[in-house]
Formats: sequence, structure tokens, C-alpha cells
Amino acid sequence: MGQGRQPLHSELMHPRHNPSQPASAGAAAPVSDPARWDQRYREGGDGWELGQAAPPLEDFLRHHPLSPSKAGKVLVPGCGRGHEAALLAELGFAVVGLDFSTEAIREARRLYGPDRPQLRWVHADLFAPAALKAAGLDEESLDGVVEHTCFCAIDPALRDAYRATVTTLLKPAGWLLGLFFCHRRPGGPPFGSDPSAIAEAWCETGLVEQVWQPAASSLSKRSDEWLGLWRKPETTAPAANQEEQ
Repeated sequence: MGQGRQPLHSELMHPRHNPSQPASAGAAAPVSDPARWDQRYREGGDGWELGQAAPPLEDFLRHHPLSPSKAGKVLVPGCGRGHEAALLAELGFAVVGLDFSTEAIREARRLYGPDRPQLRWVHADLFAPAALKAAGLDEESLDGVVEHTCFCAIDPALRDAYRATVTTLLKPAGWLLGLFFCHRRPGGPPFGSDPSAIAEAWCETGLVEQVWQPAASSLSKRSDEWLGLWRKPETTAPAANQEEQ
């Protein structure tokens, strides 16, 4: 993580403001303030809340032939109330649910219980290397990452940094399973995405696409979701020698 990259934000559902980083027109400082999101959790103003794991992710994890084997250490960045993290733990993964909102982690613990071997709740910033290291999230420490509503919440200018963080944390042969909002509405969060651009950008990190398609089982109000699965190569191919010997 600490290889000269700007720390990204793990606001998971919401990006924290950093004056050194660009802010898009739709990400005013109040929206990026963790206290703002804490308040929304306390008052029930979290409109993204489904009260359950996202159906396309659950369906894929339980039934798809390419679903990752039910083992290994998995991170859910921006875990919110913890529905996806709890599902993964139920399926047999060792899960870290991470969020920068104190109230989100409090709610996750209320709904799904305190830390235990299969499920840990971490209050930390995804893009703060020291905080990740303190939580045992080192370079190449993860077998998988499950993305849902973190990518769409951060300032789009930080998406390259998000991708760099995920690929750095994944072990060789590690996987990313993500459910992405691909709407074209202005502003955010949630910030929209173009399906082709998302696929191209993840492949540019070196991850290999295995699935990228409109999500099945989405709720009617989430008709613009796309689901993808990518894997990190088991080994990094050596750079080709550009000089004639």
C-alpha cells in the first residue's frame, strides 16, 4: 500500500474529504463528512439500505458455477450494516467488514454480533495504509474482495486509487466480486459508471475478467446494476526484454 499512492477513502459508503485530492461537483464536503453518514445511520436516512445482502451477490455466491470456493479471507469495504459480510461468513469465508462510519459498524455489530473467528468488524479508512496494516490487511493478504456500494460512493477521481488498493491487497489468484451501479444520472453519490469503462479499467490493473454482465435478481429499483468477477493472475509475467541482444 505505501508505494507512493495517495491514500484512498474507505468511507465505504461515503468518501471522506481530503483537501489534497480532487472533488467532483457532486461530492461536496458535507457529503464527504463521516459525521454526516453517522447521522444518516442514526436517523434511518440511508436510502441504499436493503435490509439484506444484495440479491445478485447472494444468488451468485450460492449458485453460480464460477462462485469462489467457500474459504479464505475476504474483505467487504464499505460494509455498512454488514449484510454482505454476514452472508460471506455464513458461507464459510473468514470475513472483514470495514467501514469508516462509527454508526455503520455499531449497526453491523447490533445486527450480526461481535467479532468472532469468521467475522470481524473494523472501523477504519480503506485508503489509510497504517490503519489497514493495524487491522491485518497487508499487501497480498486477501483471498477475495466483495464490492457493493463503496465504488459508487467515492469521488470518481479516486477510482483509480480504489482499484490500486484492491489489487494490492489481493493475493495472487485472489478474486474481486463486485456489484456496480451503472446509471447515467448526474451527480452523486451514488456516482454512475459506464459498464465498458469499468471492465476496461479493472483489466488495466492486471485482473482477469471472468464475468461481466447485467445483474440477475436485482430489485426493480436497482435495474442498472452490473455484476463482475475478476481474478488476479497467480504469477506476474516477467517484462519482455525490449532490447535486442
